Amino acid sequence: MSTHDGKFDRVYVAGHAGMVGSAIVRRMKALGLPEPITATRAELDLREQADVRAFLEQKRPSAIIVAAAKVGGIEANRTKPAEFLYHNLAIATHLIDAAYRCGVPRLLYLGSSCIYPRLAPQPMGESALMTGPLEPTNEGYAVAKIAGMKLCQMYRRQYGVCFHSAMPTNLYGPGDNYDPQGSHVLPALLRRFEEARLAGTPAVTLWGTGVALREFLHVDDLADALLFLLRLDEPPDWVNIGSGSEVSIWRLAEMVREACGASCEIRWDAAHPDGMPRKLLDCSLLHQLGWHPTISLEEGIARTVEDFRRERASGRLRGEPRSQ
Repeated sequence: MSTHDGKFDRVYVAGHAGMVGSAIVRRMKALGLPEPITATRAELDLREQADVRAFLEQKRPSAIIVAAAKVGGIEANRTKPAEFLYHNLAIATHLIDAAYRCGVPRLLYLGSSCIYPRLAPQPMGESALMTGPLEPTNEGYAVAKIAGMKLCQMYRRQYGVCFHSAMPTNLYGPGDNYDPQGSHVLPALLRRFEEARLAGTPAVTLWGTGVALREFLHVDDLADALLFLLRLDEPPDWVNIGSGSEVSIWRLAEMVREACGASCEIRWDAAHPDGMPRKLLDCSLLHQLGWHPTISLEEGIARTVEDFRRERASGRLRGEPRSQ
């Protein structure tokens, strides 16, 4: 990519400190693109509509990537559905509307693969949206993401702005959240097995049965895909971004245990839910547009274990409990 590409002159990355946002910033730097516009949560609360409008009026970005979101695993989504719905809905409506009113010509909104129906045909294509009931354990988050996607589509249709969306699959990589109560499955597994290795724990008990199938994408691949989409003159209203392959949670647990070098036994507690039985994205549209992932799950997990250890050693690990 050329640093002279005008699409990247003044890009505002909302949520730059999170896993996805920081990956986008890293990728832009690696490609020699101009430094993006950013704001910390203390500098800009995206839940405050007037503040968002004032920020965009001042900064006048040429494009916005909405990577800011309240995210979490099954338990966090199940116990705090109102928070996941409200926070993510506020972020979407405030940024999308303010972008239009401030004359921002381009906006790329990040949805999620959980927007698709619980029992959608597999692999799930973009046309599966709103064709059936959602997975109950993360319905609040999914509804907010659907609203953001449809808002982009409607603003594009009515006002002619190039607002579009991307649906990433399950993500992992540097900067992930390792909070035992709020993390997603892969970082949760990584932390459990790394701690079991250090403590010499003989067995680790995991929630569910392990039979659910999931797809995973390294966050650096996602960042590359998002910048690819931002270069397109006429991107689809929304497009799936995934690896194109799936693995059972049981097999994933084995892979993470091996990458961590732990020797503990794995036990399963079927009293806890598995979530959606299967969730694989059909990424043929993105492949037709010309983008493909480059980081395999094996390589990505090995890199993530190294990242986890570096982040913990430096005190930058997200989700690390504080000393009392």
